[in-house]
Amino acid sequence: MNAKYLDLLAQKYNSEEKVVTEIINLEAILNLPKGTEHFVSDLHGEYQAFQHVLRNGSGKVREKIEDIYNKVLTEKEIKEFATLVYYPEEKLQLIKNNFDNEKELHQWYTVIIERMIKLISYASSKYTRSKLRKALPSQFVYIIEELLYKTDEFTNFKEPYYSKIVQQIISLGQADKLIIGLAYTTQRLVVDHLHVVGDIYDRGPEPDKIIEALINYHSVDIQWGNHDVLWIGAFAGSKVCLANIIRICARYNNLDIIEDVYGINLRPLLNLAEKYYGDNPAFRPKIQSDDKISKEEQLQITKIHQAIAMIQFKLESPIIKRRPNFNMSERLLLEKIDYDKNEITIHGKTYPLENSCFATVNPEQPDQLLEEEKQVIDKLLFSVQHSEKLARHMNFLMKKGSLYLKYNGNLLIHGCIPLDEEGNMEKMVIENKTYAGRDLLDIFEHYLRHAFTHPEETDDLATDMAWYLWTGEYSSLFGKRAMTTFERYFIKDKEIHKERKNPYYHLRENEEICRKILAEFDLNPDQGHIINGHTPVKEIDGENPVKANGKMIVIDGGFSKAYQSTTGIAGYTLLYNSYGMQLVAHKHFNSKEDVLCNGTDVLSVKRLVDKELERKKVRETNVGEELLQEISILNSLREYRYVN
Repeated sequence: MNAKYLDLLAQKYNSEEKVVTEIINLEAILNLPKGTEHFVSDLHGEYQAFQHVLRNGSGKVREKIEDIYNKVLTEKEIKEFATLVYYPEEKLQLIKNNFDNEKELHQWYTVIIERMIKLISYASSKYTRSKLRKALPSQFVYIIEELLYKTDEFTNFKEPYYSKIVQQIISLGQADKLIIGLAYTTQRLVVDHLHVVGDIYDRGPEPDKIIEALINYHSVDIQWGNHDVLWIGAFAGSKVCLANIIRICARYNNLDIIEDVYGINLRPLLNLAEKYYGDNPAFRPKIQSDDKISKEEQLQITKIHQAIAMIQFKLESPIIKRRPNFNMSERLLLEKIDYDKNEITIHGKTYPLENSCFATVNPEQPDQLLEEEKQVIDKLLFSVQHSEKLARHMNFLMKKGSLYLKYNGNLLIHGCIPLDEEGNMEKMVIENKTYAGRDLLDIFEHYLRHAFTHPEETDDLATDMAWYLWTGEYSSLFGKRAMTTFERYFIKDKEIHKERKNPYYHLRENEEICRKILAEFDLNPDQGHIINGHTPVKEIDGENPVKANGKMIVIDGGFSKAYQSTTGIAGYTLLYNSYGMQLVAHKHFNSKEDVLCNGTDVLSVKRLVDKELERKKVRETNVGEELLQEISILNSLREYRYVN
């Protein structure tokens, strides 16, 4: 151990007693049960549904309440109490409106505070006192600790003391604040760590609010999804990624995210769109039943949608041409069009084009941007890279995110590990070097991080690679032969719309393939699992999210409303505590108001995925590895400075 480092550490631990105390503390923590991990995926801007799942811990809050009060409270009372913990501010207001006098309200406060304290005590049973203290509302730490450490042996002569504390809280008008603080502490305690397995952005209306919630969450990591990388790529300087995010926002009637949330001026794009495009049924935005949009607004979005789509198709061509290793020459579709006949030849078959909008295309140089288009995309990129809020959100994604994560023996990945039909890792040549499996994902992440830290470089390999991650055949985030966006807009024949998936998506049903992938990432195939998002599980058709004898768990069940008609549910989440893993299927989330007024919850079915033979301890986790390293360093310090 480096003597200089130990000397610096000795400034913090300046006596043998301090070193020994910390070693004892850390050794004790290693023997606590592991905390509960909560896995969510494919949130796609559905903030309200995500918030509810976050607040109820995928049912862990209700489970704790039932453990304590199942034989004490009625089902209605349990629902009321659970809702109070989920949404304390709003539920308090509703409850208080039902009381006729102050005395009844004070009696209710007394009962609820006692229940809350008991719930906190139970929920914190596997945490150290120090960790609990950090989770408590700061203004009430002393009071709550006094109430928490009340024991039966003192009840006879100390009961008036505790009663007086509670009555003083109520009489001084602090009961609401205390209950709200206790509710949020409970939410924090039931989940020790949150994993977001990709795709926070696109389709839904409020991805920014999801990011804000994650920024304020106590412990979280993110595995980037293909939609997240598209936003990262745009911020990193990829104009084609930028065109994609605006096109998707137009398609799902979410341009407010671009303009109002992130302050990116779309007026130049609208002016261009108004000049060259008209109404076009293929480009009309997808409207939800609760969307309020005028015909004029719908027409504007339709025009913007066409303008940015054509800019996108033009921007793709130069990348495909300068990166032959991307193997995407067949996607030079603007060059395959017969503009006189308005038809296109793909894979030797000719298709008539519908809903065409090629007013800005020069048939002699189809990928050539008009000067106006260049100016528009340059202005948009400048606005994106100078949006303070977007910068904060993208920096958070980079800080907390990665393409994959090895955590507590499991592999977390949004998309896939590119495989061939025999189950071998697909190879890709980048800069004359061949990559496959884990090495391929590592080089992808290397280039994405380089692009992000060099936003002034807009046409380099790193920026092109950000786009490849969105749409490339061997991208671990896309996992398909080609993205048929052009075909879906302009060709009626749905056969050509199909996107052929990487063999991974059927091979992941095979236990041996999953074990092989786990071994590729130096994980124990006997104990590890692959936790996957990206492709909605069609439970409505009988698809099982638990695959390969439990080695593969797919948790994209469709948070996005756009998928729920085909999946039949509204998302999966996964819980992993010291006893094992549980998969939770969710019903459609109507509204927060429905939960508040009716006690409606969105949990459907819990399935046991894997049960630990012995209760797992902190010692066996990633956190445990870090603590063992700290203990080793502290022992070195003790021998170096304090033991003769």
